[in-house]
Amino acid sequence: MRKFFGTDGIRGQANTYPMTAEMALKVGMAAGLAFKNGGHRHRVVIGKDTRLSGYMLETALVAGFTSVGMDVFLLGPMPTPAVAMLTRSLRTDLGVMISASHNPFQDNGIKFFGPDGFKLSDEIEQRIESLVESDLTYRLSGTRDLGRAKRIDGAQQRYIEFAKRTLPREMSLEGLRVVIDCANGAAYKVAPEALWELGADVITMGVTPDGFNINHECGSTSTGALSKKVHEVRADIGIALDGDADRVIIVDENGSVVDGDQLMAVVAQSWQASERLAGEGIVATVMSNLGLERYLRDIGLNLARTKVGDRYVVEHMRANGYNIGGEQSGHIVLSDFATTGDGLIAALQVLACIKDQDKPVSEVCQRFEPVPQILKNVRYKGGQPLEQDLVKSAIEDGEARLGNSGRLVIRASGTEPLIRVMAEGDDADLVKQVVNDIAGVVASAAA
Repeated sequence: MRKFFGTDGIRGQANTYPMTAEMALKVGMAAGLAFKNGGHRHRVVIGKDTRLSGYMLETALVAGFTSVGMDVFLLGPMPTPAVAMLTRSLRTDLGVMISASHNPFQDNGIKFFGPDGFKLSDEIEQRIESLVESDLTYRLSGTRDLGRAKRIDGAQQRYIEFAKRTLPREMSLEGLRVVIDCANGAAYKVAPEALWELGADVITMGVTPDGFNINHECGSTSTGALSKKVHEVRADIGIALDGDADRVIIVDENGSVVDGDQLMAVVAQSWQASERLAGEGIVATVMSNLGLERYLRDIGLNLARTKVGDRYVVEHMRANGYNIGGEQSGHIVLSDFATTGDGLIAALQVLACIKDQDKPVSEVCQRFEPVPQILKNVRYKGGQPLEQDLVKSAIEDGEARLGNSGRLVIRASGTEPLIRVMAEGDDADLVKQVVNDIAGVVASAAA
């Protein structure tokens, strides 16, 4: 079992264990040592979102990496997928993103990418944890072998050009009025610029970060303001990214929200028609709606499910030859272009479908009627509520009541102290009752 790493790196409240400067220093040292291989000058690239605590963690990581002889390239505020791309493009040995994604500013996190741009395996994360807990004093570099740190100029434009090249050369977004909500996060400069350079009429939201307002009543987890703005300016589409821009949620011209399941269906059908789809289907998690599975089946495609976490989706894609995968929350991985979820690139592919079909977003992006699905989060302080017999019994009862007409998914969050209770099925009243009953039992066990 990993002690620090969750489903998406290390995460927690800033300046509280494990998100302290001391831990970041040790993690930098440990990760640097884990990825030193050979006698060449080793390099690491570090990006971050716009949280106040990013300054503290960035400085501590730099100290850790340089102390074991790694040179550091600092990108400043940059989307997580951009860090993954630049890790490969700059031929560095390791990539690091300082972000807690969609969480509020109080939290922060550290995500790693290997030299191939992919997130680390459980085994490598466990190795880093072992190094963190060991005495690294004797493994520090000599005074002549310390690393250097420098800012990289032009990284933002490099990523913008990369994102633009994922569309056909002749593709233009001219004629589309787009509202882009950057969640006051990492993409606040690059996403609007990319859309504008592609010809769109761009209206921006969430582009004034102050260290505290990331994801606050904006972005992919709070689309109310975006829906209003789309109505107000009569836009064709609204695009909402999260704090580190690895997620995207769409709002159509009517202000209705289009989630990741619908967006994967849009791209999958388009790529199927153009014979670009690999793997005869897509990869999603256990949280994706049953309606998506039924839609794909109707058009001759399959849905492979994994446990929650976009890196598990990517692992299944790589092992089985798929090139589309993602999560209902808006993590969408298009492996023809990227090694991880990329909100901007996914949005561009959806915009390409809209241009090709020349229809309103509401027609292009609402591919299936979702099966009624309810998710409740139950906060707990410690222990293992799901291991208690009373909770196990409640879950078994819920599964029996849903039968073959629905699904039940109960899991502990990998990023927050929450038990997530999700059920879906054709009978909305039954689904609601099952979720409420199980959530009540979990809450009692977690008290």
